[in-house]
Amino acid sequence: MAGRLAILAGSGALPAEIAAAQPEALCVAFDGVAHQVPGAVVHQFEALGAVFDDLRAQGVGQVVLAGSMARPPLDPAKFDPVMLALAPRLLAAMQGGDDTLLRLVITIFEEQGFDVLGAHEVLPGLTAEEGLSVGAAPTAGDLDDADRAADILDALAPVDVGQGAVVAGGLCLGIETIQGTDALLEFVAKTPPALRRGARGVFVKAAKRGQDLRVDMPAIGPDTVARVAAADLAGIVVQAEHVLILERKSTLDAIEKAGLFLLSRVL
Repeated sequence: MAGRLAILAGSGALPAEIAAAQPEALCVAFDGVAHQVPGAVVHQFEALGAVFDDLRAQGVGQVVLAGSMARPPLDPAKFDPVMLALAPRLLAAMQGGDDTLLRLVITIFEEQGFDVLGAHEVLPGLTAEEGLSVGAAPTAGDLDDADRAADILDALAPVDVGQGAVVAGGLCLGIETIQGTDALLEFVAKTPPALRRGARGVFVKAAKRGQDLRVDMPAIGPDTVARVAAADLAGIVVQAEHVLILERKSTLDAIEKAGLFLLSRVL
């Protein structure tokens, strides 16, 4: 379906990056969700019917979900008729993992006649190709730790847990859960050095096996780099073509300045 693009904006820098590259796009935000896109039209989650009507009135045929959105507290008293009809499916999906919920969100928008695009489709160059992007080459031990972390994430994929893990000396120091990457890296930073078997360790970020990359595509940015450095890890390994590099220049500069590496691999 052709038509105008709408950016459904969450928090973080990505929605603003897309808006700058797509100046004709309609920017939509939601009440209670912080965003950095000036002039965004604000809607309520409880009134999805109004959202769909507004998108159609503005000639929108394509939507991209960009940025982070926490699961909102919903007030059933404010549900419009469309939301009332969708509520049983949405509330059931909210009891599962993020991937379960976001797959349903895609389905709902498609049922309403909209094409759902991924951020990487709207703004090319967001992901990293296979290879070393910046920093010194990782050691053989770093690569072994990266393989171990990738195996852990692959094993967790069926239960829809997270997109990141830290391994040092073959030991898992933490996995990303609903609290997110920042919480994971803060936890790892508090891990006693003795538990690392003399290794610094690596942070691995990857899409869940079978994940629909149009929503909740894994991402790293300058804040991630700062927390990886604070946790005294050796570097970052991302799944090639499956992880967004937000604020790319700032992120790569920060990695180099911190003495880390960024390696993209087929996982």
